[in-house]
Amino acid sequence: MIEMTTDNSFPPNKSKEDCRPRRKRRLVLVIVCVALLLDNMLYMVIVPIVPDYIAQMRGSSDSATPSTESWTPTALPPTLANASMANTSALPTAAGPAWPALRPRYPTESEDMKIGVLFASKAILQLLVNPLSGPFIDRISYDVPLLIGLGVMFSSTVLFAFAEDYAMLFAARSLQGLGSAFAYASGIAMIADKYPEEPERSRALGLALAFISFGSLVAPPFGGILYEFAGKRVPFLVLAAVSLLDALLLLVVAKPFSAEARARANLPVGTPIHRLMMDPYIAVVAGALTTCNIPLAFLEPTIATWMKHTLAASEWEMGLVWLPAFVPHVLGVYLIVRLEARYPHLQWLYSALGLAVIGASSCLVPACRSFSPLVVTLCGLCFGIALVDTSLLPTLAFLVDVRHVSVYGSVYAIADISYSVAYALGPIVAGHIVHSLGFEKLSLGMGLANLLYAPVLLLLRNVCLLKRSSSEREVLLDEPPQGLYDAVRLHERTAQSEDREPSSPPGPFDGCEDDYNYYYTRS
Repeated sequence: MIEMTTDNSFPPNKSKEDCRPRRKRRLVLVIVCVALLLDNMLYMVIVPIVPDYIAQMRGSSDSATPSTESWTPTALPPTLANASMANTSALPTAAGPAWPALRPRYPTESEDMKIGVLFASKAILQLLVNPLSGPFIDRISYDVPLLIGLGVMFSSTVLFAFAEDYAMLFAARSLQGLGSAFAYASGIAMIADKYPEEPERSRALGLALAFISFGSLVAPPFGGILYEFAGKRVPFLVLAAVSLLDALLLLVVAKPFSAEARARANLPVGTPIHRLMMDPYIAVVAGALTTCNIPLAFLEPTIATWMKHTLAASEWEMGLVWLPAFVPHVLGVYLIVRLEARYPHLQWLYSALGLAVIGASSCLVPACRSFSPLVVTLCGLCFGIALVDTSLLPTLAFLVDVRHVSVYGSVYAIADISYSVAYALGPIVAGHIVHSLGFEKLSLGMGLANLLYAPVLLLLRNVCLLKRSSSEREVLLDEPPQGLYDAVRLHERTAQSEDREPSSPPGPFDGCEDDYNYYYTRS
């Protein structure tokens, strides 16, 4: 009787214990999503604020002379992906009265160059730091680097709030790039680690992408409204407070300095980032991420000027042209998450289709002769970006699982490098290309690059079929995969059985396997 009583009472207690890690995992997902939201809001919140602030730094003679080139805050086009700030302010304005909160007034040419360099500085520093932040994240796990990223973002936001000259603005913007290099890579890697199995991993990463796009959407009106009615410091102080609260929540939930967290330092070290970069499959994915973000990064700083000269667009049309694209971006994320749950072996096809949609949309932009077709075309562009990002981010984690050590900091640092390459060049290079070759050739060239890269993803076709070996991995490991370092154990088990048939279909880069086998043997 006593034994029966204990048996009957054990399952409920066990179920409660099982629910605790699940709840903790969801809290970690919320923390990461808020961190990514803050990062992208700080990307975009300076759009209506910084140009006006730089305009106020003119000499006393310029400030004393009335000019239509002064700035008033406005909400300019938001970015729908993990995008750097674009110089959307570099275009002439029409003279005439308008409501100051809706009509941007643009800076001089020298100020325009300053703004372009300021916007690009974040992505440039992020590009330089990522090769170092990735191995650092792999070495000490994900929670401490995420805490570092939130702390640096907090410092950057406070510095923005109290900046008094261009040098302080540049330092704050560059400091934000340092924080983003840690926050993005460690946050996405933490999600991939906490959700090792599909389709949960794709669903969690899709939610993170939705927060990224939402942060880019709400930041310009958020910053413009608070700047108009409360002053320059208030938007930054609000973001700094949220960043501090998110860091405190991370300390409470993840406990990065506990004994359990320190024990992870004794686990195997992840694959070095230079080896991941030499993996041909990861190189194909990184190339696709860069290619798909180039149109967005180059159109943002140039499309408003083109709309003014070609479509005779009004100020509100130039300011709201990107706003409707948020809906198809989230729709694309939702669609890929649902498709991957049913047909996980077709991720390469989803991303190739996304590149084709991006290429076609980019080529159609110069053909638009009114506002409505242009909005539809840009919606198609952001829809294609959602297809590519949502398909390939889980693919990166899977490639690390089956070909390397299941530590994800370096591989997502490579993904961040891919984004940063596009958005470091956009604010500086796009304008020069338009002046020398024209907007039409720029759009056609970017569209053609995406269309030509789409067939390259056929090289990932057999790799994506490795998802069929999920159940076999559980058998070989004698336990469900834990999402951390189980790929090493799987590799050791498969190496012991020479008579077993390969669990994965042959791929186009099978000649590279000997190098990786040699690396694992030495490890």
